[in-house]
Amino acid sequence: MNRKYLLLTIIGFNLMFFGFGQTNVNKLYLDQEQPQASPKLFAPSIVNTDSIEINTVFNPSFTELFFTRIIDKKFVIHHAEFIEGKWSEPKPLQMFKEQDKESVAIDPSISKDGNTMYFLGISPEDNSKKSKPDIYKSQKIDGNWQLATKVGHPISTQEYTESYPVVVADGSLYFTSNRPGGLGKGDIYRAQYLGNGKFDTPVNIGPEINSENGERSTYVSPDESFLITANTYTDEKGFAVSFKKNGKWQRPVPFELGENIDENWVYYCPYMSPDNNYFFFSKRYSSPPNSGWNGVTKGEVYWVNSDEIFKKDN
Repeated sequence: MNRKYLLLTIIGFNLMFFGFGQTNVNKLYLDQEQPQASPKLFAPSIVNTDSIEINTVFNPSFTELFFTRIIDKKFVIHHAEFIEGKWSEPKPLQMFKEQDKESVAIDPSISKDGNTMYFLGISPEDNSKKSKPDIYKSQKIDGNWQLATKVGHPISTQEYTESYPVVVADGSLYFTSNRPGGLGKGDIYRAQYLGNGKFDTPVNIGPEINSENGERSTYVSPDESFLITANTYTDEKGFAVSFKKNGKWQRPVPFELGENIDENWVYYCPYMSPDNNYFFFSKRYSSPPNSGWNGVTKGEVYWVNSDEIFKKDN
């Protein structure tokens, strides 16, 4: 059975078991009209506003929503909760003690139990030193997300960049780094979770995925059966998907996004909804185009039906 529909069957059973009807299932997506084959802005005026928004993720139980918004040069994770059948208004989460100073908290990934968040971070102190991004984590205690702490060695390093953390079902962590020994400008690594907040030495996931072009912006499914990454494998932009066969990652294959790729925008932050039903991604526009984050003038979050992605699973 196709991975997507197997997961949908399991989730559907769980929703029925807990007494959810179709109306409530729709509410899990903030009462938004769901997209089909063409991408749509996700939750206009709620997530997407006149500000710059980046990535949208849910916790595994669809009871919390996270995304990042740029406010006064600060990248701030925002958070909403599904309580008594309604979503709360998104509010900033304070991840660093000095919240009023420039900092970065972006690309959150939520653990299977919903109580640990990993994200790409630059604290106000490190920002003042022009330090490189590292991986941070926040714990949810008594219903509240706590101030974040840096995930130490062997995940974060002082000399190199660590970014795009993705936590999978067993607590292990995928992330991108330009540390020595890689195949390109930035490779994807996997660090086995050992328990008690500790990780084994990160392992490069191999040349089927990593290349001299440098990999970035990657999503990995909780069961590690597939991953989606920025397409660096053909001349096309957009995204590519790899399915794991016999324990080995296959070379990623580009898939149709449902829209013509706009060369003036950067496509990044791939993410699959917990039911595998919708693919989320972000786009940003900078002026001039090669000015990166320093020149970013617009950032938007989109979602689209995921059927096209799973057609590649054969």
